[in-house]
Amino acid sequence: MSDLNATAAALLGLLHDGPKTGGQLVAEAGERFGAFFSVTRSQVYRELPALADAGLLRLGKQGPRSSQQYVLTAAGKKAFKNWLLSEPGPDHLRSPLILRLVHAGSLTAKQRAGLVDTARGVYGAEQESAKTAVKTAEDPYAKAVAEFGLAHAKAVLKLLDAIPTG
Repeated sequence: MSDLNATAAALLGLLHDGPKTGGQLVAEAGERFGAFFSVTRSQVYRELPALADAGLLRLGKQGPRSSQQYVLTAAGKKAFKNWLLSEPGPDHLRSPLILRLVHAGSLTAKQRAGLVDTARGVYGAEQESAKTAVKTAEDPYAKAVAEFGLAHAKAVLKLLDAIPTG
């Protein structure tokens, strides 16, 4: 595996903390990356065998219900470090909400108000969650990322305020 994709790199990064099953990786990715990088169950289970075949992971202990732990190898640590040091390229924002807002003029005022109200509830909750994450972050990197999540939630709430609903 010469070039890691971002999902593969995310998994290698999570495995630096120790062996994990696919399910544990999915859960931890949601907790650690939720505000800025989504990782689906299908992506995790597609990447793990490829990373193992490339020698970046090895199989660890068999867990309950036939779950399989994966362990980071020395080659995996090196590949992850190289990925960290490489040029990240441009970020790509894919927001189903913003896509809907771009086309919100096609909705009735009532439909648009419903869309905005629902999104406001979601991002209001994200803002509160991000505030907690900022307060409880244990290292400066986690805190910086939590602050980004908070700023993102605030920005979306500001965007929603600018959408005409009447």
